[in-house]
Order: sequence, then structure tokens, then C-alpha cells
Amino acid sequence: MRLSATDRQLLALLREDARAPVAELARRLKLSRTTVQSRIERLQREGVIAGYTVRVHDEAERSWIRAWIMITVLPKQMPAVVEALRAMPEVRSLHSVSGPFDLIALGTVPTVGEMDELTDRIGALDGVERTTSSIVLSAKFER
Repeated sequence: MRLSATDRQLLALLREDARAPVAELARRLKLSRTTVQSRIERLQREGVIAGYTVRVHDEAERSWIRAWIMITVLPKQMPAVVEALRAMPEVRSLHSVSGPFDLIALGTVPTVGEMDELTDRIGALDGVERTTSSIVLSAKFER
């Protein structure tokens, strides 16, 4: 589906706060409330908006350890590895990438010891050849 400039602006506002009242979104977009509500419903119906999620404030997990975990996978094992990673709640996101690694996962846990355990569990999955991790020191911004 082609997104108009207004659709893209609306999606950007919803990324900031998916719970923002339609009246506030309409005011910021300089559109009527009915128009904004219709656009949201159309974007949901057409699958552009696939769902809503919770973003936890940095303060709530300030002391938690986050790491990007780069993973090399045996080609025929990719579906099973993806499903195993999906089942791990500590894995917040998973991306297929080009380059020397096949996947990059964002792991988030309370302690360094638990990050060590998480990377060991990922490395022990059938089909995972190797992992390399980089601890996140700070996030400059997220959208």
C-alpha cells in the first residue's frame, strides 16, 4: 500500500505514543478527529498498523543489561532457530541481516550473569554455529 505524507506523519505520532487520544493526533496533524480516526481504521484494516506494543521507560530497566547478539546459523536450521529465539522472552527483537552474521538479536536481562546464560543458551541451540555479543552502553534515541 502507498502511504501518503499524512499517513507517515500519523504513524510517526503513533510511534511516539500509541495511546495518544485521536483528538490530540488530529490537532497535531491539523485534521478533523473523524478524518484521523478513519485513517487509523484504514491503516489497521489494510495491515499497515499490525498491532500496538508497550515501550518501557528507560528508568524502569535502567540497570538492566542489553546486548546485541550476532548469530551465525546453519542455513537449513534457520526456521527452527528463529522459533527457539521467539520463545525466549529475554530476546526483545530479532533481525535477519546481510554480512558475516545471519541474525542479530537484542537481549535484555537484569544482570551480566543472566546475559552470559542467555548467550550460552542461544549458542547451544541446534543450528547455531556461533554467537558474538556487544553490550549496549547507552541508547542515543529510539523510535
